[in-house]
Amino acid sequence: MKIADVRAKAFAMPLNNPAYPPGPYKFYNREFIVISYRTDPEILRALVPEPLEVIGDTVNYEFIRMPDSTGFGDYTETGQVIPVRFKDKDGTVQEGGYVHAMYLDDNAPIAGGREIWGFPKKLASPKVCHENETLVCTLHYGTVLCVTATMGYKHRVLEQAPIAKSLAKPNFMIKIIPHVDCTPRICELVRYYCEDVTVKGAWAGPAALQLFDHALCDVNRLPVREVLSATHFVTDLTLGLGEVVHDYLAKD
Repeated sequence: MKIADVRAKAFAMPLNNPAYPPGPYKFYNREFIVISYRTDPEILRALVPEPLEVIGDTVNYEFIRMPDSTGFGDYTETGQVIPVRFKDKDGTVQEGGYVHAMYLDDNAPIAGGREIWGFPKKLASPKVCHENETLVCTLHYGTVLCVTATMGYKHRVLEQAPIAKSLAKPNFMIKIIPHVDCTPRICELVRYYCEDVTVKGAWAGPAALQLFDHALCDVNRLPVREVLSATHFVTDLTLGLGEVVHDYLAKD
């Protein structure tokens, strides 16, 4: 294979059989269970990187069932998103979410999520199931239980417009790609948006959330002080590609 052929063909690894196809990535009947809780604000400030600013003392713990996604297949994901504020170069102030941790059970979105956007994804075993009148969500890392979440099933119908508005907010994460000598070659703050969002239904209900200690699945680094609310909604959406909003390796 000629050098020019490599340049023309290269998209993702492996060169001749990439782990995932090019986007856009569309999701159908994507089901969210989002439990908002209070945690230790000092820990939040220690974990969230500048130039982001923490808003309050809350965390959104999310379980997401994705039964039909182009390129990535059928999988389940879970993780923590922290409400933050970001001041853009033009002075515009945005409120959105900092993606702190993600765990899922499918190779293609792990590889694609890390390599394209910088999603902090790890391989684990999240589950979402309906047990009679209860939504039951769990996260195992190997054989160890790290999260249990329960929510009353569709107790109260919610207006869909506020859900769509929340999904339209930007999300941020840090993309890190190491050099061959293990120094950082890329270290960037990335912003992305969900696009073409259609909310198909939204509900509220009582919820409980427990996080457990694990050396490599550190969800309990942001401990639950108080559960504030829980929402359950179903959407179609497109995962928009990202943009770099801050380069940590650039010289000032």
